[in-house]
Amino acid sequence: MFFGVILYIISFIAGFFLTSIFVRNIVNFISIEGVTLTATSPFQYIQVSMDFGFFLATIITIPYAIYSLYVFVLPALTQSERTKLLKSIPVSAVLFVSGFFYGFAILYYALEFLAAINTSLGVSNFWDISQFLSQILTTAAMLGFIFQFPLLLTLSIMLGIVTTATLRSNRRIAYAILLFFSILLPPTDILSLFGIVLPLLLLYEATIALNDREKRQGR
Repeated sequence: MFFGVILYIISFIAGFFLTSIFVRNIVNFISIEGVTLTATSPFQYIQVSMDFGFFLATIITIPYAIYSLYVFVLPALTQSERTKLLKSIPVSAVLFVSGFFYGFAILYYALEFLAAINTSLGVSNFWDISQFLSQILTTAAMLGFIFQFPLLLTLSIMLGIVTTATLRSNRRIAYAILLFFSILLPPTDILSLFGIVLPLLLLYEATIALNDREKRQGR
């Protein structure tokens, strides 16, 4: 825990001082036609630096926390359980990265669409840079974390908390929960909402199918 706190502080400081590089590159990368990013306060750069520092520190510290948890529970696991847990680590990383960049892409195209609507109505797009970057990073990171739910479901199945039959019979409730979490994420237009919730539903069904196959192979 002590090293985790030190890692968090160092990552935050690094993110705080690297904000200028991050902002310059992401503004060049996310170039939306008809949109001008503005700073509404002389101290807004400090706010952006704080936000990026917290974001970077969280992203770096979470994998370390997961590794520490793995090391802590390792002596109590059987060889089979160790193998499964080791396999879950790269899967977790792939799911997070996939969710992060998918959320980033969805939000980018949604913002591009909304900016085009404003322009067609004769409305100028002057967007607050702090809210703009915060929305992008928050949405992408949250979707990355939400993409981890197949691992949580698999762990629940392994522990006997739920079964694949239970997940299958209660898929309507699960769909409603996934839809609820998707609604909480920006943006809120119907096309983006559909784009966010669809892969979550596919991951839910894939989790059931993969655990069913593993159970059959285990027999």
